[in-house]
Amino acid sequence: MGVVRGETLLEDLKKENRMKQAIDRSIRLAGSTIQPPCHACAFFHSDTESYEVLLPFIREGVDQGDKSFHIIDERRREEYMNRLRASGIGSSAEVTGQLEVRGWENAHLRPGWFDQHAMLALVEEVLRDAKEKGYAHTRWIADMAWALEEKPGVEHLAEYCARLNYVVPKYHATVICTYDLARFTAAQVVDVLRSHPLAVIGGIVQQNPFFVSPDQLILEFQEPRNHAAFA
Repeated sequence: MGVVRGETLLEDLKKENRMKQAIDRSIRLAGSTIQPPCHACAFFHSDTESYEVLLPFIREGVDQGDKSFHIIDERRREEYMNRLRASGIGSSAEVTGQLEVRGWENAHLRPGWFDQHAMLALVEEVLRDAKEKGYAHTRWIADMAWALEEKPGVEHLAEYCARLNYVVPKYHATVICTYDLARFTAAQVVDVLRSHPLAVIGGIVQQNPFFVSPDQLILEFQEPRNHAAFA
């Protein structure tokens, strides 16, 4: 009994040591070094540009034993997985659970529409579960084109992103929300920029000068609803 308990304690110490080492480790994104936790928006003009920036980030995470959680358009799963495999990210990562790829219907649009609070709860669930399973860092990538679908709630995209700033700092995670500039309007892009502390633009990572604190931004988004309530 004492031997088993000693082995368990040893494994716990090893796990704790791995976690500390990972927390001290910096992350590479778009050729720059960043320090998690961080929440970034990434704008791209093409799929090619997107993959050029994100694949090295994903591959580094898999090689270092990080959890990878991706949300994609399910209709493009085959193409997406082929890109990962061509980049050297094997299917073994999926088998072990290190890599998890979900379609929008199992994430942002899980109830059949966009419920920002349900999605925030899912983010907490995934990041907490990864931590409990011993992943010291989670690399989260989400294709945000779900917000272009004709679904109720998608108008709360930027408010959701603002609220995400309350969640991400609680975990050792890098959360990247990706946007195709050809598909989002200028007004949407501005709101997205205001809700992310870090931005990837033109393949370059930078502190976002347009970022607004979530407290202020959420209040601003809710003002029309507040006015309507008193009308």
